[in-house]
Amino acid sequence: MTYAGLAACFLAASVLVLVAAAVLRRPDRRWWLATAATALALVVLTAVFDNVMIAVDLFRFDESQLSGIHVGLAPLEDFAWPVAAATALPALALLLSPDDPRATRGARR
Repeated sequence: MTYAGLAACFLAASVLVLVAAAVLRRPDRRWWLATAATALALVVLTAVFDNVMIAVDLFRFDESQLSGIHVGLAPLEDFAWPVAAATALPALALLLSPDDPRATRGARR
């Protein structure tokens, strides 16, 4: 399996979780903006640090398994992981949170 194929599996799973959270919980605009800002920050950090780590030869990729598209030295497939994490984790948190947000306020006292 290529890196792109593996990344596509994880992205598909994270999108399914995100769609389920959006349909079942109907998050507000603030949640969407926070999730998008998190995804953007993770993608930028991935671009910077992957390029640094590849430049100093901390790791290498099997070029025959890559799509050939790069952002600097980082292969495009490497950006699937932060996007999957930034979509799936907030969506899971939303799905697993109590239905009534007031229920958690009383439990914290």
